[in-house]
Amino acid sequence: MSGLPNVRRPATLASLAAELGVSRTTVSNAYNRPDQLSAPLRARVLEAARRLGYPGPDPVARSLRTRKAGAVGLLLTEALSYAFRDPAATGFLEGLALACEQAGQGLLLIPVSPEHADVTAVHQAGVDGFVVYSVREDDPHFLAVLERPVPTVVCDQPHGVEGVDRVGVDDRAGMLSLTRHVTGLGHRRVGVLCMRLGEGRHDGLADQQRLQNATYPVQRDRLAGLRDGLAEVGVDWADVPVIERFEHSVEAGQNGAAELLGARPDITAVICTSDILALGALRYAGDRGLAVPDDLTITGFDGVPEAERAGLTTVRQPLLEKGRVAGELLLERGDRNRPRRVMLPTELLVGTTSGESRTEQRFFSGW
Repeated sequence: MSGLPNVRRPATLASLAAELGVSRTTVSNAYNRPDQLSAPLRARVLEAARRLGYPGPDPVARSLRTRKAGAVGLLLTEALSYAFRDPAATGFLEGLALACEQAGQGLLLIPVSPEHADVTAVHQAGVDGFVVYSVREDDPHFLAVLERPVPTVVCDQPHGVEGVDRVGVDDRAGMLSLTRHVTGLGHRRVGVLCMRLGEGRHDGLADQQRLQNATYPVQRDRLAGLRDGLAEVGVDWADVPVIERFEHSVEAGQNGAAELLGARPDITAVICTSDILALGALRYAGDRGLAVPDDLTITGFDGVPEAERAGLTTVRQPLLEKGRVAGELLLERGDRNRPRRVMLPTELLVGTTSGESRTEQRFFSGW
């Protein structure tokens, strides 16, 4: 039986220092404090490390020693793919990544399910602080974040958490401006497609109790702005159908529009609380042969690139800037003890999907 091959063990910091005839501190500085060494000496250390197979200081040991992980944790209460699939999340993520790059920090995505309360991922995340991206007020993962003794920044929601920085926009005012645009075009028979309002999967008509008990402040505020705008022209909020979708996707917007218009074919305007849902409503209208905006006005909220390319009337918010500011609030906190609130501006974009209300009621066949 042949013996095991002679495998050379990788060099250690001590063996590398002995090989070079320098102290272990010199080798450590070559990696961690390069400004403490001359350029030729650092180059000699790194070249010897490459030749001898020294992988560099153990990052786990270093983090234990310094109590710094060198990374920001981004809490997403969605599947990991959501960060790369949803345009609003992607824009935010890009801005946050830019802030981390500038500060020389890593970024750890911590996706967790909105339907499960297991907070292990939050407890085990090796990060120096958290950015929490748009979660409901009673989310258990967010509550677990607050138990960690690290700084936290909330983007969008929840609101008013003691000791926590927040960056967002005035969702209520943004939606009010859009609703005034729609009512100014003569629309009074309005229907709504909204994102999830609270815990538990719910797809369908959101009754008044569910609307009142919503635990996602962004959706609550956008619906409040819509309610305010309709009240200005005498539309009773109780008469406005609101269709909720748990999933945030074009497909959800498409089948949500089918449910809404199937129940209320007299509607002349569909106001969506996100561009993604609005893009789905546009797809449904196209499949049904409805002319937008002649037969039906459709609006969104967010200002994602796909919506602007489609000519959607929407409210644009600075998605990338939100991510960048959230990162800077966390990474540049210093010894500041008082939380900061940063409100970024929104802008009404009037596109080609909103037009004057049809003068006579049209009934659509086949619904």
